[in-house]
Amino acid sequence: MTDSSNLPAITAADILPLPEWALLQRQIFAVLNEAAIEFADRYTRADGTLIWRDRWPGMDGSDDPYEGFMNMPLFYALGGSKEVYQRSRTIWDGITWQWTEYGQIHREYDAYYDWMHHGESNLFFYFFGLADPSVPKDRQRTRRFAGFYNGEDAEAQNWDAEKRLIRSPISGSRGPRFTQTAEDWSTHREILDDYLPPFEDLPGIDKYGMKTPWSDDATYAEILTRINQRQSRGDVPLNLGATSLMTHAFAYTGEEKYRAWVLDYLAAWEERTARNGGITPDNIGLSGEIGEYNEGKWWGGYYGWRWPHGSFSLLEPLCVSGVNAALLTGDMAHLQLARSQLDMLWGLRREEGGQQLVPNRHYDEGWRDYRRCHPMYGVYLWNVSMAEEDAERAERGWAGELFDEVNPAYHGYGKTNGGHMGFNGNTAQWFRFMRGNDPGYPEAVLRADLKTIAEQIANYRKAENDPETMDHYRESMTIHMWQQLTPMVVEALTQLTLGGPMHVYHGGLQVARFRYFDEVGKRPGLPQGVAALVDGLTHDGATLTLVNTDALHAAEVVIQGGVFGEHDFTSVQLGDAAPVAVGGRWVTVKLAAGATARLTLGMRRFANAPSYDTPWVRAADGPAPLLGREL
Repeated sequence: MTDSSNLPAITAADILPLPEWALLQRQIFAVLNEAAIEFADRYTRADGTLIWRDRWPGMDGSDDPYEGFMNMPLFYALGGSKEVYQRSRTIWDGITWQWTEYGQIHREYDAYYDWMHHGESNLFFYFFGLADPSVPKDRQRTRRFAGFYNGEDAEAQNWDAEKRLIRSPISGSRGPRFTQTAEDWSTHREILDDYLPPFEDLPGIDKYGMKTPWSDDATYAEILTRINQRQSRGDVPLNLGATSLMTHAFAYTGEEKYRAWVLDYLAAWEERTARNGGITPDNIGLSGEIGEYNEGKWWGGYYGWRWPHGSFSLLEPLCVSGVNAALLTGDMAHLQLARSQLDMLWGLRREEGGQQLVPNRHYDEGWRDYRRCHPMYGVYLWNVSMAEEDAERAERGWAGELFDEVNPAYHGYGKTNGGHMGFNGNTAQWFRFMRGNDPGYPEAVLRADLKTIAEQIANYRKAENDPETMDHYRESMTIHMWQQLTPMVVEALTQLTLGGPMHVYHGGLQVARFRYFDEVGKRPGLPQGVAALVDGLTHDGATLTLVNTDALHAAEVVIQGGVFGEHDFTSVQLGDAAPVAVGGRWVTVKLAAGATARLTLGMRRFANAPSYDTPWVRAADGPAPLLGREL
């Protein structure tokens, strides 16, 4: 255990008028501390199971209940109440048991599904590492789950180490799912009726249309035949989401095998891209051949360049994996694969009506579905690289009508070459603020989140949303009820306090410039009454304001360099005072009652391997895994 009393410390006593953003932040903390528990009380039983139907077939949906509650441990790590964290643990266990009984979760992990959905549900689990890295169950589960994908688990043989590939787009704790059944997709059929056809040769279906009658049995049979012929075997870029699971395991253990796996797998996709003339292929056969089950075509794979969302489903995992590799090594060259695909698409742009559009999908005849660029991919890269070239990737083709104003919308598929989920819609707008173009952004995004939270509370309180009386069988979309009703809207808190974009919803780790600990409470997050605003980032420093809104009590804040302690501090400057040289990843700020501290922090970024260490606990020193009997 570290003695935090020996950390570099400064004292701030200046009492200034409280800024609106600080009061709004503390208002969100206060509202969500209560709303999280009320929401949990309404939709879950005492054991954490959800008040819902008695059966749920198919492979789709085991991710969705986690999504409604997954921000609870993240909220605690930001400074929310311990009660919220404790309830989140009960709910995770309850959902995991419940979906095990439904038949889709096996050994506490999804038996088989794709990595867009694994990524979504895993976020809940990843955030436990930020909340408390000393929990033995989480550490052991992390090792087991990682073993499903690095070849260590005897049952879940998802990984081919020789070919460096994940053996199916559909994978999990039971291994690769080479044959998909009618039951697997049964609950998703009516939703997919409103999507474009997954194949261009479905009889009687307009390959350019946005309707495909999955609900029609004859069409459904044709789709399943083609899925099992062309899409159920081999690797896809979406599987790069598994790099977050391995990085999560490394942050707990520091074991080199997890870092090596991430770098090896990303390198495999770099090689495939080079072999394909600079375009990342979306389907790789079990032999390692591009387009092995798809007539040699590099397009047409599961969650690939065409179906269901187009380029979004490649660019996002390329960014996630590149950021994970950069976090693990400090080497920004690992961002190059994602950069190359953004540049490739930009090179294919065309102008329409004065707007620069890039292709979103590739059909047999070539590129189609031209759309506005989404800045978020460049923002994810810039957040770790601080490179002007990545800022330019975010800014090129900027759609001001879409990204100049705060957007509280739930998601944004269709308008742009990308989308947002989970009340996470202002990555571009945050970036614009950090580039000095919207000084009113903090207050605007906080007010927007407060409004959305109030609307969510009013909605879940409606009689029609009473889980005891509502008709859970009315449609398959009820599987999404928790994520649609949740009040856990934390985008503004995450961005403004940590100094980074909110995590990628489909399985990205929360990478940002800072995190905080309460020195007196010996817990993660901002102390009660304290607000934080990061308003400047550079390659070797950042500017941060801490405000103690409590006029009666002092507070002690431990600032950490990087969410995973990856950065060291080199200096700290309070206001206009002379900078003071410091070292290490933690600095303590002692805030008098009602005091404000304006800090300029010098940093040596990526000086440390990422870890879940706290000022008091070294994550790698946790207990050894429990061993079962050998029968």
